[in-house]
Amino acid sequence: MEIFGVVNASPDSKADFSVVHDWAEAVARGTELLDEGADFFDLGGEGSTPGSDEVSAAEEWQRVSGPLRGLLSLGADVAIDTRKPEVARRALDAGAAVLNAGDALQASEMIELAAEREATVVLPFMLGRDFRSVRDVSGDPVAVMVEWFAEHIGRLRRAGVAQQLLLDCGVGFGPHDMDWPERAEYQRAVYSGLGELRRFGLPLYVPVPWLQTPDRLELLDLALSQMPDYVRAHRPDQVREHFAAISAANAEAASPGHIDS
Repeated sequence: MEIFGVVNASPDSKADFSVVHDWAEAVARGTELLDEGADFFDLGGEGSTPGSDEVSAAEEWQRVSGPLRGLLSLGADVAIDTRKPEVARRALDAGAAVLNAGDALQASEMIELAAEREATVVLPFMLGRDFRSVRDVSGDPVAVMVEWFAEHIGRLRRAGVAQQLLLDCGVGFGPHDMDWPERAEYQRAVYSGLGELRRFGLPLYVPVPWLQTPDRLELLDLALSQMPDYVRAHRPDQVREHFAAISAANAEAASPGHIDS
């Protein structure tokens, strides 16, 4: 498992400890993330949570350009998390290696850019045209997610996006009108069903919770128990610690002579 450490250049991010404003703050945050066990960085300049401001491509680029240069100076790959083709193009030109497609590659311009650059692409499950108009998921969310990925992976490959896709279960884009208990159940169902996405033969990229409440930590362990290939995390050290404990428990359970009590 490898970790994309989160760096937010969006000032309205609720995870304020992850917010940076310039090159120097990004270097400090990036250094901290690497020390905590991150392998890569995920940088975004527009919030996707309810109440976050929508910004122009020019303003978003102004937010991320300095932090991007700072993170690149640390020598780790950077994913640019955006739904705007102009921002994605400029970030890839500047050295970003991964496109975290905030629009789920639904816009033709983003598809063309992904095909042209042959960059690794994070493809998030998202119903609706963008994160501000996410539709409710009716029925089994895992079945809906599998059907959605089957359609969109085929569409992208027909459009020439044949490079590596990382499948993101899209919990960050979950229905925004759910209250937390209902949304927690939604996330629990999605995390529990991540194995269903293995049918596509592509790596799994899983955003995990960062809030330090018992229910969020339970969801963190559930997500990590599915052995994702990549994790997007605000607290890499916590992810490493929990993943090590889960892996050790799995190894003990699989050892010869182990008896469940």
